[in-house]
Amino acid sequence: MRAIRVHTPGGPEALVVEDLPTPVPAPGEVRVRAEVIGVGRPDVLIRQGTYKWMPPLPAVPGAELVGIVEALGDGAPRELLGQRVLVSARELPQRGGCYAEAICVPASAPFVLPERIAPADAASLPNVQLALALMQCAGGAPVGSVLIPGAAGGVGSALTQVARAKGARVFGTARGEAKRRFALDNGAEAIVAADPAALADDVRALTGGRGVDMAFDHLGGEWLTAGLHALAPMGMLVSYNLVLGFPQRETLKEMRALLGRSLALRTFSMHTYDELPAQRRALLEEAIALMAAGRVKAPPTLSLPMAQVRQAHELLDRGDVLGKLVLVP
Repeated sequence: MRAIRVHTPGGPEALVVEDLPTPVPAPGEVRVRAEVIGVGRPDVLIRQGTYKWMPPLPAVPGAELVGIVEALGDGAPRELLGQRVLVSARELPQRGGCYAEAICVPASAPFVLPERIAPADAASLPNVQLALALMQCAGGAPVGSVLIPGAAGGVGSALTQVARAKGARVFGTARGEAKRRFALDNGAEAIVAADPAALADDVRALTGGRGVDMAFDHLGGEWLTAGLHALAPMGMLVSYNLVLGFPQRETLKEMRALLGRSLALRTFSMHTYDELPAQRRALLEEAIALMAAGRVKAPPTLSLPMAQVRQAHELLDRGDVLGKLVLVP
């Protein structure tokens, strides 16, 4: 079978398509033959060798795979044979592993998919799971409005859908007319300036001066500070990545300057759920139910042959992806 491995971390050229023996399921495992393989930001971090939960080299990237269970190890449930399933690396002992034509995983790991969810759409389910977890950061408090920078991206588009499904108004940022139109068609009420200096003023203008109940930030830098200023009283900013690094202005001082609004800042990682596997699986089951019911729609997918994995990562590195990027074996 073919798999994609990283021997020496680096740019897209570090991704090497290789022929490896087809894995044989051990007792309690199943082998899944891939139909669609998701491509996302954690794969880039594995490629670069900077992922905090880095698998040992040579590493196979890949956080999600949709396919058919084609073989069972001793003791694996026979009813899984022939089922279409989603494999999420969040359910595996080691992250990565899905850039392959076949993968063996514990029989307890895959999620059986309803027929009404197409394989390419199912590859977006882990983003919906992440979006549901991010929305839970509010702790059950009412959320009437949210701010989503990068609303046209994989996580941003899923977060838009989930927030809308929960009744929230969505304001986002997007660079370029194509991304702006995509985000609006996906459910964003308005797209504000992709400029941290203007962000808070634009959001307040759209919310009658109040601001939003929740703001999400994956960029860091001045975007994190701008997100705080866009919050309504008692609002919360959720920081789930720091692509641009830490803000130049001290965050606690900035929050104290806005003391009259009683703002909150929460950091977030899905790895928190490594210690909460039942809750993590429940989130993905909820994501499956929402998509199956049509309450959350998968974004359009850009499909590339598995052999073009380097081109896929070049698109990711440039930020030229609308919706979900997938590889097809």
